[in-house]
Amino acid sequence: MTDEPTGRRFDPFDPQPSDWARMRADEVVRQIFAFEPGSGGWGPASGWGRRRATTPPVLRFSDRHIVGVLDLRAVEFPHLLEFVRCRFEEPPDLRQAKLAGCEFDTCWLPGLEGRNLYSDNDLRLVGGTQVEGRVDLTDAEVSGSLELTRARLTNVGGYALHADRLQLAGALLAANIEVHGQLRIPGLRTGGNINLSGALLDSPDGYALDGNGLHAGGNFQCVPTSERRFQSIGRLYLPSARIDSDFSLRGALLKPAHEDYNDGGNRRFFDPRATLITDRMQVSGNVVLDQNFVSTGTLRIVNARIGGSLQLSGATIDLSGGQEPFEERTGKNLPGPYAHRALHLDGTEVGGGIDARETRIAGQIRLVDVNARGSVVLDGSVLSNRNGDVVEGRRFATGGNLDARDMVVFGSILLPEARIGANCDLRSSRLVNPGRYRRDRSQKPSVDLRVAQIGRDLVCARGDLPFSAYGEIRVRRAEIGRQTNFQGAELGSRLSVTAINAYGLITQELRVDVAAAPRGHVNLRHARCATLADNDKFWDAAGHVSLHDFRYDALAEPIELDDDAQVRHRLRLLRNAMGDIYRPGPYDQFAAMLRNSGNEEHASTVLIDKQRWRYAALADGYRLLGFPVLLWSWLQRWIVGYGYRPMRALLWLLALLVAGSVWFSLQVEPVEINKDDHLVWNPVLYTIDQLVPIVDFGHKNRWHFEGASQWITAGLIAAGWILATTVAAGVTRMLRRSSM
Repeated sequence: MTDEPTGRRFDPFDPQPSDWARMRADEVVRQIFAFEPGSGGWGPASGWGRRRATTPPVLRFSDRHIVGVLDLRAVEFPHLLEFVRCRFEEPPDLRQAKLAGCEFDTCWLPGLEGRNLYSDNDLRLVGGTQVEGRVDLTDAEVSGSLELTRARLTNVGGYALHADRLQLAGALLAANIEVHGQLRIPGLRTGGNINLSGALLDSPDGYALDGNGLHAGGNFQCVPTSERRFQSIGRLYLPSARIDSDFSLRGALLKPAHEDYNDGGNRRFFDPRATLITDRMQVSGNVVLDQNFVSTGTLRIVNARIGGSLQLSGATIDLSGGQEPFEERTGKNLPGPYAHRALHLDGTEVGGGIDARETRIAGQIRLVDVNARGSVVLDGSVLSNRNGDVVEGRRFATGGNLDARDMVVFGSILLPEARIGANCDLRSSRLVNPGRYRRDRSQKPSVDLRVAQIGRDLVCARGDLPFSAYGEIRVRRAEIGRQTNFQGAELGSRLSVTAINAYGLITQELRVDVAAAPRGHVNLRHARCATLADNDKFWDAAGHVSLHDFRYDALAEPIELDDDAQVRHRLRLLRNAMGDIYRPGPYDQFAAMLRNSGNEEHASTVLIDKQRWRYAALADGYRLLGFPVLLWSWLQRWIVGYGYRPMRALLWLLALLVAGSVWFSLQVEPVEINKDDHLVWNPVLYTIDQLVPIVDFGHKNRWHFEGASQWITAGLIAAGWILATTVAAGVTRMLRRSSM
């Protein structure tokens, strides 16, 4: 390490090197051509030896300032070539050279020309080697590894490493490398890993790493080391890359380029603030972006194929520029919605699951046409895109669960046409600040699961904390295999028009025993469920409940046969839920449910109440004729129960029979119409003949009364027809039900 004649130390990084270390480049070339192993070397500037018995001899130059161009273009040198603590005045020219191996250890270079270089062993720039210019390894082929550990490559605004189509039989080892400029390696082929652990890639005006179409035979690692975390300023550009094992950015810090590229206004398919672009990437293992991973720009992983899992637990993706507080604060204008996406995964297929527990994301998450075979876990995450769509996932599919428990969400979760193999669990989550439609600025739902298919349960229920959603929960025409659960939920707000939209929902069990009355409209039209679990608060929804063609087979808590008070209570709830507007369907459904459970008497009570409100609605419609309609309704209700109490009609017939018999027995014997018939007067038979239609005991047309008895006779005939018809209708209904 010292110059023997002077004892002075040579510093290759000193811009004004000492004269004693000066050595002409052509002298170096001469020594290389003249080198013969075993010749004893060439003095203190060079030496030879073997690292191991199996390695080629090494020609080493150390502690030299090499002046001029080291021209080894197209040279074939069968031995290892090493430069230790050397400073080069001009970039060494290794183009088309064929070397046994080459190493720059603790050197300073103004660049390196290595296009089409071939090396039988490793090519190494190590020991803190600094390059102030371009390292060009385009189309180079290295039978070993390219090692850039702790190297510093600087070419601001240009290519610090230009290695298009570089082929490595081994690995790319660049732990703790520092690059100022672009690290360009499109088409790279490695037989082993790409290791950029602890690297600093600084290219704020564009691409920090261009690896378009690269192929790594092992892992691609950008993880922390004991010295520092991996950091990138600019885009990591890896479209169409193929990685045969894991792609890991665990604990990395990614910042976007300063420049916003103009895409002609089509931002649907472009992410100008991207920090990671991996369109069409194929990863056989996991994609790891967890454990304090931080990105202040978009992560774009579109149409990728991931054989393992996508791991995002503990990550932070913040598009707010540091303004996102991730919590509600009063009296301040909080940011959102954001102009750019945070996580863009459209069309990506994940062979395993997506683990995003405890993530903090400010910006939109796009999951359109994403398919994950395993479960998707978002438990404990904070997602923020206020007044916008925090998740947009049309046709999103997962083979397992979608677990999103204990989340805080600022914005709308849109998953129409989603397919979830097991549970969709939003237990204890809180959803606020839903987005708005552009066309009319109306409010979007907090959760949109239109036409979704869920294999087991949809859980929007209380856990350790209540589930709450300020906007609509939309499950329109969704199919849920087992249970739809809103137990203990707090739904809607004063701003929301609809709290629950379950139009056409199909589920086995519907639980709507909420913690508070929904602050908005509840739509259950055309919904179907086998079991309904509810409470009084649900039916007290501020915007009422739409129940047209809502069908349920049973109540979770059946009504006992002798519990008349419960039936009356439910009828009041039903009336209140419909906002005092008559709708026949809900009464028919309630009665059918009671009848199917064997509760015939209570079913009749429901239908009687239905007719009562039907006539009240008719009276409102007729206006001036409303009183006669109400009177007729009153008479039917108390006399025959609108035909649903046929026994009442029989009792009235018996009562009229007794009253008529007593009345006529107290009258003077009537005038016989046909004196030739000589009938014996019988007031009971006469009364029966008047009351019972069709039946004739021979007294109906044989006697004649005048005065009040004449009017009583007419009244008995009219009452008899009405009551007999009612009895016949009731018997017919009973026979029809018994035959079904």
